[in-house]
Amino acid sequence: MKFCSQCGEPVISKVPDDDNRPRFVCESCHTIHYENPKIVAGCIPAWEDKVLLCRRAIEPRRGLWTLPAGFMENDETVQEAALRETQEEANAHVQLLELYTLLNLPHVSQVYMMFRSQLKDLDFSPGNESLETRLFSREEIPWNEIAFKTIEQTLTFYFDDLEKGHFRFHLGDIIRNSEATFFIRHSPQTGENE
Repeated sequence: MKFCSQCGEPVISKVPDDDNRPRFVCESCHTIHYENPKIVAGCIPAWEDKVLLCRRAIEPRRGLWTLPAGFMENDETVQEAALRETQEEANAHVQLLELYTLLNLPHVSQVYMMFRSQLKDLDFSPGNESLETRLFSREEIPWNEIAFKTIEQTLTFYFDDLEKGHFRFHLGDIIRNSEATFFIRHSPQTGENE
């Protein structure tokens, strides 16, 4: 950020009084500009033992497979965002069942909230952001062509739980450092690492 959205004057990065991290601050009108993480909401659209995936038609990761998901908009709930993204990317109608995964990505300031959902019918097709839509069983998923670690992790949880016959909520962090990307699972009950 270079200029204040309130008055148009240049901003500087500094730690405001009574704060603990740098913020963009306008020294002219004294507005503090807070930047907060973005929420990505989406669905795991299921039909029997398969899930609906979309092949991305846009960057980043064009041509790779993902679950229908995207950034939450202002003036909508996370459930509405998940349903909207599923409609936009796959022209699919689903019934939301429950919040299934909440994955933190602090290195890109994002939080993924994925809902377990049931396809209402098999009337789906690629939306504007998808090249292709298709149902996959666990064995059919092109695991080396999954667009994002969050989606890979969510699909792994989903199919593990499907095999066990019991779905549970999954909470964790996907951490990236200079050497690797790794996952830390948290217990939803205690908040501690498992």
